[in-house]
Amino acid sequence: MSTNHTLSRVIISGGGTGGHIFPALAIANAIKLVYPLADILFVGAEGKMEMQKVPEAGYKIVGLPIAGIQRSWSLKNLSLPYKLFKSLKGAAALMKSFKPQIVIGVGGYASGPTLLMAQLLGIPTLLQEQNSYAGLTNKWLAKRAAKICVAYDGMETFFPSTKLIKTGNPVRTIIGKSTISRKEAIAFWGLKENCKTLLVIGGSLGARTINESIAAGLENLTNQHIQVLWQTGKGYFEIAKQQVAALGTNGKSIQVFDFIKEMDQAYAVADLVVSRAGALSVSELCVAKKAAILVPSPNVAEDHQTKNAKALSTIHAAILVTDAAARAKLIDTILEIINSESSLTTLSNNSAKLSITNADERILKVIEQIVDLPF
Repeated sequence: MSTNHTLSRVIISGGGTGGHIFPALAIANAIKLVYPLADILFVGAEGKMEMQKVPEAGYKIVGLPIAGIQRSWSLKNLSLPYKLFKSLKGAAALMKSFKPQIVIGVGGYASGPTLLMAQLLGIPTLLQEQNSYAGLTNKWLAKRAAKICVAYDGMETFFPSTKLIKTGNPVRTIIGKSTISRKEAIAFWGLKENCKTLLVIGGSLGARTINESIAAGLENLTNQHIQVLWQTGKGYFEIAKQQVAALGTNGKSIQVFDFIKEMDQAYAVADLVVSRAGALSVSELCVAKKAAILVPSPNVAEDHQTKNAKALSTIHAAILVTDAAARAKLIDTILEIINSESSLTTLSNNSAKLSITNADERILKVIEQIVDLPF
């Protein structure tokens, strides 16, 4: 029986994308809410976005030189053994100096060496797998993990069933706790109340296929009086502004952003959402109870976005349009769904059934069990 009576030292490792970083921060915030004196240390990969996002959220982070394998032949792959050795050595030093009670892995390059070293040193580890198809690193670490928190049913295909706990994915507090009404969101964006609104999001970096498909159908959307909030990502932003400007007065119903910070307002006003199918995006859509068309990115490891999208589309909680088919089918699919109240209602209701709004609190309970704290 442990003699610990509080959660005082925690390491959270992983990152690379918002889909890993936002859940990691949500877990940290849940810990801090109950254990305000807890010392939480993040471990990320040097040069990745967590090295900026985590300090912005008020937490300490240490970077390891770990990197992924380049899919095509690259000289960068020759340095991987050295980077792995340095990362393992760095992770071991962190464990010995920081002495965490538990190490949590959320996926991403850094979680591999960090959790492996914790496991070899006998420190309890917890995995948080966001996707419906487990990543290689988490499958590899699962044997020695104390528990594995998942968001989808059927994960015993990848992990020992005795270790699985379905907690859902922690989503940003601004989404999970939002009380904004559609009327308030209409006023916020300056939109018309009697017109349908389409929200297009391709992740913080944008999505080329989605952007080009939407651009090709702008006239069709405006002709049917559909309002659009369009997050393009930085790379397509200037082009999109020019394309909307070319529509003249018809383009006034289309608002273009490189990044939308006020996602609570965006979800509140949206009748239909077009999105990639990253794990966090899918979880947020369910929490927001949104009808959605998912266009999975084909450029991700093990095609896990397609598997995430299929997990929803098979139970009519979302519509799946493949990346390859998007240019030909996306606009027609948008028009078909957004003009059908029954389709919008069915998708929204089925999406809501998958919603887990307190995933961060559920994961905290698992952490407490692992380190044997009273709760």
